[in-house]
Amino acid sequence: MLDSDNQLMMNLRHHLLFDLLGYNRKNLLLYYGSIENIQPPVEGHPKIVFYFSQDSASVPSEQNYKADAEYSLRLMDLENTSTNLHSKLVEIANEIKMQFVESKEGIILTKGNLGVIYKDPKHGFSNGHRILTNTEADAIDIYKRMCNVIDVPFDEQKITVSNPKKPSTIGSVTETQVIMGKTRKKRAYRRVINVRFTYAYALIPGEAQPIFLIDTTYRHNPLVKL
Repeated sequence: MLDSDNQLMMNLRHHLLFDLLGYNRKNLLLYYGSIENIQPPVEGHPKIVFYFSQDSASVPSEQNYKADAEYSLRLMDLENTSTNLHSKLVEIANEIKMQFVESKEGIILTKGNLGVIYKDPKHGFSNGHRILTNTEADAIDIYKRMCNVIDVPFDEQKITVSNPKKPSTIGSVTETQVIMGKTRKKRAYRRVINVRFTYAYALIPGEAQPIFLIDTTYRHNPLVKL
């Protein structure tokens, strides 16, 4: 404000200082973008991966890929620098054995075109974590087992179901496409098919190799045997 300012100029300076520049707004965060997708930082937090695999013998002859599935979560209460990390992973491996293995075989999930999303970033389930399944109940069962593994509560209110209009591929794939001059059959769309839990491993930030927690294929050396 200057002594020579008239009333109009004083009002303009006041508006610029307090309203436009925000000097009358204290402790406000300037944020550009949506705040709905903000998640707790996951840097340094180990990731637990659950792998489901289709039996090779059940793969249709016209396909050269299996309908495998991989789901994961973060250990938000544990970091890679924790002194009890190894003992905690052994504890988690034993719980995975209880939740996902029956009679030394992994449990079965029926995949389909239904997308069931569980959003709970606070407990390690990132935004948009999705399971493709044939029924909502099957996906919820898997989410509950994953929550039991890390001893966090499951909240069904955090479930979102995506039901696409496009149906799953039934039977053999007949449509083709040309890729780099070669005619190939198109991929099946979210085929209804069984996949079986195969193994689980931990990805530790700073550790080059995954740490296998349990393995029903006997190809790795897990922390807990069957």
